[in-house]
Amino acid sequence: MQKELNIPFGSQHIALLEPLRFNLITENEKIKDVEFDFGYVHRGVEKACTEKFKFRQVGYVVARVCGLCAITHTTSYTLAVEDMLGVQLNKRIDYLRMIVLEMDRIHSHMLCLSHTAESAGYEALFMRIMRDRELIMQGQEALTGGRVQFDFVSIGGVNRDLTPEITIIIKDKLTKLKELIKEIKELFLNNWSLSLRYKGVGILKPDMVKKYSTVGVLARAGGYSTDVRFESKRLPYDEIGFKVIIEQSGDIYARNMVRIGELFNSVEMIENIINNLPEGEINIKVKGKPNGESVAHIEAPRGELLYYLKGNNSQYLDRVRIKTPTYSNIPAMIEIFKGEEYSSVPAILASFDPCLSCTAK
Repeated sequence: MQKELNIPFGSQHIALLEPLRFNLITENEKIKDVEFDFGYVHRGVEKACTEKFKFRQVGYVVARVCGLCAITHTTSYTLAVEDMLGVQLNKRIDYLRMIVLEMDRIHSHMLCLSHTAESAGYEALFMRIMRDRELIMQGQEALTGGRVQFDFVSIGGVNRDLTPEITIIIKDKLTKLKELIKEIKELFLNNWSLSLRYKGVGILKPDMVKKYSTVGVLARAGGYSTDVRFESKRLPYDEIGFKVIIEQSGDIYARNMVRIGELFNSVEMIENIINNLPEGEINIKVKGKPNGESVAHIEAPRGELLYYLKGNNSQYLDRVRIKTPTYSNIPAMIEIFKGEEYSSVPAILASFDPCLSCTAK
């Protein structure tokens, strides 16, 4: 006998502590339909960036949009402003920015993998990945001086240089981290709770990737070779060993494998930069005021992060508009639950790695 149930899944659930609510309509244990309510925590960041803060201050404000991708928000905004001001940077500045962007990706991906393990009931691995993640957090702190809010990137350059002493610290952390990531990969490949159980679960098929304009890891796990680092020439990723990591099956397992592959590639790119860092100033004097319009986008840990700016040749911008990767991925998130077992919902959600803090700016 089939029994239909409406199961709320949202901010009261341990797997989704965000202003987001799903109403899962199930027959027995299988989800047949999904109702969606996207709550919103309006913090007024965009408005504040046009009325309360001058354009040179805004980069530090947008870093507070999200603690996990603070560097990415600041860098995307800064690239858009520099485009309007016609700023030409040197390679040392570009390379230092890429170091912190890839550090950002590593600690974010490791957090996502730890939550995926936790959703599978593998609490010990959750704690182990969080312990290993501490290595990259210490590397970030050595270079930027912060662990959550870094305030490293500024208009015209960066605020701190990579000294020989800091280089030794970061190299040591990366060497240890590489070996630990190998062990994590082995667990995600061969442990039943993390691989076999989730193969074929939460599939985002290529046609769905295209239909819903999915970005980031979700698209690459579904076979699409899309990555802003490859498509944009704002930062010279083609010079430091960047690779687009792709899987084909589009399920939870594939998303885990893409993130693990990107961990290895990010470590490799940071090492390549450190070993070949060009000479030059870390900050260039910038004159003028933003005028006109500019768009910049960066591959954040969750996908394409886009900033649109409009200036009026004054200290205050007319418009600061932010489009986050989670905003782009929500439509696919709604559809992917249909036909799945209710017990798989937390793991599917964790593999999407949503960040409503970014979206509710």
